[in-house]
Amino acid sequence: MKTPVLLTIACNVLLGLTSYGQTVPATSAAGPGPLFPKGERAPEANFTGPVYVHTLVKNDPTFTCVSSSVQFEPGARSNWHQHPAGQILLVTDGVGYYQEKGQPIRLLRKGDVIQAQPGVEHWHGASPTQALTHIALNVNTEKGIVTWLQPVTDKEYNSYK
Repeated sequence: MKTPVLLTIACNVLLGLTSYGQTVPATSAAGPGPLFPKGERAPEANFTGPVYVHTLVKNDPTFTCVSSSVQFEPGARSNWHQHPAGQILLVTDGVGYYQEKGQPIRLLRKGDVIQAQPGVEHWHGASPTQALTHIALNVNTEKGIVTWLQPVTDKEYNSYK
C-alpha cells in the first residue's frame, strides 16, 4: 500500500516541476548577446570603418554627462580626438586598441577601463580581427564634449606590437 502512495506523490512532484519549468524563461536579459542595441551608424567623417552608437544618457544641465554604447566592427576605429573634460571608456566586449598621442597602442579587453585625461589626443577602436564594444562616458560636458581631429592612418593603426 505504501508503494502506490509514494508513486503518486513522486508523479505529482514531477508534474509540478515540469509545469514550473514551462513558466520560467529560457534566457534572461543578462544572458548571451550585447548589453545594449547596436544603435545608429556613427558619422564616417569621424570614424574609419563601421561603428555604431547607441545613446544611453543624453546631455542635460543636471548630470552634465553623455553616455553611449559604441560598437566597432573589426578594423574600425575613431579619428584622433580629445575631450575638454576627459573621457572614461568601459570595455564591455571584444578586443580593441587605445592610443594616446606619443604613446604605444594599448590592447583593450572586456573589463578594461580607460581614463582619457582632459585635452589628451587619443583614438580607440577594434582590433583588425575582432569587434570591440565599450561604453563611453563624457563628463562635465559644460566644458565641451569632443574635438575631432585627423583620421588614424593605417600605419598608425597597424603599429601595435
